Amino acid sequence: MEARNRWNLGYWIVALAALLALQGLWQTTLRMDSVPYSEFERALAQGRIAEVVVSDRTVTGKLKFPDARGRTMLVATRVEPELAERLSRFGVPYARVYEPTLLRDLLSWVLPALVFVAVWFFLFRRFAERQGMGGFLSIGRSRAKVYVEQRTGVGFQDVAGVEEAKEELREIVEFLKDPRQYGRLGARIPKGVLLVGPPGTGKTLLAKAVAGEAGVPFFSISGSEFVEMFVGVGAARVRDLFEQARRMAPAIIFIDELDALGRARGAGHFGGHDEREQTLNQLLVEMDGFDASVGLVILAATNRPEVLDPALLRAGRFDRQVLVDRPDKAGRLAILRVHARKVKLAPDADLEQVAALTAGFAGADLANLVNEAALAATRRGADAVGLADFTRAIERIVAGLEKKNRVLNPRERETVAYHEMGHALVALALPGTDPVHKVSIIPRGIGALGYTIQRPTEDRYLMTREELENKIAVLLGGRAAEKLVFGHLSTGAADDLAKATDIARDMITRYGMDEELGYIAFEPQRPRFLDVPEMARGGCRVSEATQARIDEAIRRIVHRAFDRACAILQRNRQVLERSARTLLERETLEEEALRALVRDLQPEPTPACAPVAAAS
Repeated sequence: MEARNRWNLGYWIVALAALLALQGLWQTTLRMDSVPYSEFERALAQGRIAEVVVSDRTVTGKLKFPDARGRTMLVATRVEPELAERLSRFGVPYARVYEPTLLRDLLSWVLPALVFVAVWFFLFRRFAERQGMGGFLSIGRSRAKVYVEQRTGVGFQDVAGVEEAKEELREIVEFLKDPRQYGRLGARIPKGVLLVGPPGTGKTLLAKAVAGEAGVPFFSISGSEFVEMFVGVGAARVRDLFEQARRMAPAIIFIDELDALGRARGAGHFGGHDEREQTLNQLLVEMDGFDASVGLVILAATNRPEVLDPALLRAGRFDRQVLVDRPDKAGRLAILRVHARKVKLAPDADLEQVAALTAGFAGADLANLVNEAALAATRRGADAVGLADFTRAIERIVAGLEKKNRVLNPRERETVAYHEMGHALVALALPGTDPVHKVSIIPRGIGALGYTIQRPTEDRYLMTREELENKIAVLLGGRAAEKLVFGHLSTGAADDLAKATDIARDMITRYGMDEELGYIAFEPQRPRFLDVPEMARGGCRVSEATQARIDEAIRRIVHRAFDRACAILQRNRQVLERSARTLLERETLEEEALRALVRDLQPEPTPACAPVAAAS
């Protein structure tokens, strides 16, 4: 669509240039040199003029041959009354033309000006529409798109993995189909339903499914489309949107990305009543003013409910909040089955196993996964999509694209091999950690020189302190292997150190997992209501002495986990050497091959040992 708009704009630019060229040629033609009538009469007497055209003010003679100055036409500035009588004596054909002065002036000046103004307004309107201004005549109109049942093309059968949310919204569908029957006992449907959840979980798809099931007009608009550069435009569009919806009721108004419009008033602003706040005020007024019994329901979606204005969330506006969360294993399996209808699966493509490998994936991630797997099967010339294609697609999404052209020197490859095997061996030696699915030293993504993939066996919603400490030890296993084998440290553990420190900090400041500091949360919840920097709200929330104790507790957790990782690798030094050499040869070790290499792996000794000296 964008390319076509640029192509059409290019056509208009070429047409404008051609019009300017024609006008210049026209003006050049009109500016022919005038000669005295005596010279014109001399040329006539000498027989150099082949044809004469007479108007009410001029006489033009077409020369038989160009004169010395290269002229082919002679225009006399004065015409005598007896001209026709004189011309007849020479036997030269002539014609009399009457030119209305007003028409000529209109064609030569007014008409080109009108053409230029029309072209200018057309181009300005096209530019305004592309910039979201919509033209001056429609600047206050709503830009919502209206869909009817057959155009949404989405029903509840197309939405999977969010069964609880679908059950909440079935009530809305029943009400829209028969508002009077549903309210016979005095109940009223919620005026507004807010869909809350992480990005990609299917909030917009769920809203379209509600409209498709109810068979009512569906007004879809983004919150950012209300706010414009002109003050009052957003409020006018809100009024126009609700007027359209009332005329077509029963109907659904769906506002996507509500946080762009409904952010808390005063958040991030220091005084002033801006256009966004006026638009929000108008939305609040409209939601209070309509009667839900007519069959008008407002759906909205956001992934940042903590920044919304409290007036939006009170009873009587968005009465009901529906959580659309990331799916569990059963939900992921249902979503994969929906998207797998469009591809041809091989007999070994076990979607249940794929669902187990994709913990934390949202609906959009799973749709992308199926597409990537189909592309992988197409690239290798297969007739169907197999489990290996899904595994390859998961690795591409999680770890990034393989960098086959990035060649590491032998020393770097050896360091990366020991680093990744350090992660894998510590994970295999500690209880309660996720099984290691794959280890590779093929560079992927932006900065990963190797990767270790762990596959969770089940969805987890709670973690104990011991499990978090084991996770930190696994993250530090790569750094421990480098120090144990080479006696030096590299930059390859930068991402591991950042993740380990974040987990340790959360254990102290958010989860209260330190006995000395007590069961106190020193840090507020991550999603803050006001989008204002921490220092603007008064700086650090604890004293300097407490902050020093927090830092010491974090350092103690990380160092203790590092010592545990060193002890495990020192105890299994031969296994580390053998598996690292095999990884250097094969570059990639799958789960089965890895378990065959570490059959004699010894678990963590108890109690945890002291720091291990680096070997030369």
